Amino acid sequence: QLVESGGGLVQSGDSLRLSCTTSQYTLEYYAITWFRQAPGKEREGVSSIASTDGSTYYADSVKGRATISRDNAKNTVYLQMNSLKPEDTAVYFCAADLWGDGSRWREEEGYDYWGQGTRVTVSS
Repeated sequence: QLVESGGGLVQSGDSLRLSCTTSQYTLEYYAITWFRQAPGKEREGVSSIASTDGSTYYADSVKGRATISRDNAKNTVYLQMNSLKPEDTAVYFCAADLWGDGSRWREEEGYDYWGQGTRVTVSS
């Protein structure tokens, strides 16, 4: 199972770094996608990083404000979020896709593992 951390209550314009890790398998072999679900809304893909060539993908809503990255030594994938807005308020989940190329970041189906989520609240 994946474990997310790094969420919290912040003010508009602040930054957060979300982490996704596991002790059970090697994340390097998985594409990792970050999803989020805002109150009363469907879950949506935010960003992903491929297992192979490190290609990255971003939703338009976070492009230019978010950076996804890996630290293989720590078996962790990060999502750095800057210039946070109230509309970024959501529970953020990471999901793992074995040997994935990250291109399915808009889809919820077909992931091997999911985390329980970390809550991000951005106040105006």
